[in-house]
Amino acid sequence: MTELHEMEEERDETQVEEDKQYAWNRETVPRVLKIVSTRLSQRDLISLLLVSPSIHRTLISYSSLWLVLDFHEMTNAGDRLVSALSLQRYRNVKQIILEFGQDIEDTHLDILRSKYSDFLGSLELINLNGCQKISDKGIQAITAACPNLKLFSIYWNLRVTDQSIKLLVKSCKRIVDLNLSGCKNITDKGMKIIADNYSNLEHLNLTRCIKLTDDGLRYILLKCRSLRSLNLYALSSFTDDSYKVLSSLTQLGFLDLCGAQNLTDEGLLCIAKCRNVVSLNLTWCVRITDEGVIAIGEGCPNLEFLSLFGIVGVTDKCLVALSLSCSNTLTTLDVNGCVGIKKRSREDLLQLFPHLICFKVHS
Repeated sequence: MTELHEMEEERDETQVEEDKQYAWNRETVPRVLKIVSTRLSQRDLISLLLVSPSIHRTLISYSSLWLVLDFHEMTNAGDRLVSALSLQRYRNVKQIILEFGQDIEDTHLDILRSKYSDFLGSLELINLNGCQKISDKGIQAITAACPNLKLFSIYWNLRVTDQSIKLLVKSCKRIVDLNLSGCKNITDKGMKIIADNYSNLEHLNLTRCIKLTDDGLRYILLKCRSLRSLNLYALSSFTDDSYKVLSSLTQLGFLDLCGAQNLTDEGLLCIAKCRNVVSLNLTWCVRITDEGVIAIGEGCPNLEFLSLFGIVGVTDKCLVALSLSCSNTLTTLDVNGCVGIKKRSREDLLQLFPHLICFKVHS
């Protein structure tokens, strides 16, 4: 009897341990997986699905893990996207990133519209940067399928035209972030459409949109008063007629005017009224002098980033003035190539601007 009793006790103890292990697997493993999975790349997360059926079920149950489809720089990105959207777990996807993905064509976006529009109703961001095979036809398809887009980015596309802008505003009423950098066939007509439809626009990138004129830019600046970020990099045709209107953008924090060859101190004096500017790129703004830079220092008390790279018309006078007004905020200051400013060591610059951590923006 004693031996039988001992066997029963041992079996009971074993059962208790198995029950504990089961409870741990059922309760703790899912919580651990949820924490770990949020720190994994999409590729690693998908690989984790293959470990076991239980892990697969656990991960699939967390819809928050499947809100992003990222195929940037991947081959066959278009086919991968179509295949992924056929899976139930992506029914609430919020972001699709195809940046520099290969083999993405209008036909892929048309398939998304015809087969998976129900899955794209929650989509807020689509990144088509570098997808140079996409044309106005593809834009028509994807915008029609994604009415709740907030961010639309199509950097470096030579096929899209103002027609794409027209299609975008027709279907997507909530855009607040728009990147048209390098879209060289967008004109002032497109700018007017944007200005008339997106008064709440917060971020706009028009880098190298070479067909734009002062008229197009003024449309934007006069109607899109909520802009927080404006990138006008490598646009040399604009004049002070446009830059003066920037003074009305009271929420502007980021402004890139690199290469603004027609910007003068007069225009910069108006920009200095944007008191919330934190980052200002004036690289190669060759007509600027101390007067304009001093006005920026006095008018923008929160300035953290300033590049004066290559401006020969500024001198030590503006540097000293900046040290009096912005020494507590500036963390990045590039005065390389400013031949009128005495060459200083990092230690010397830190005497003027003790919070500097970056001394050279351009190589």
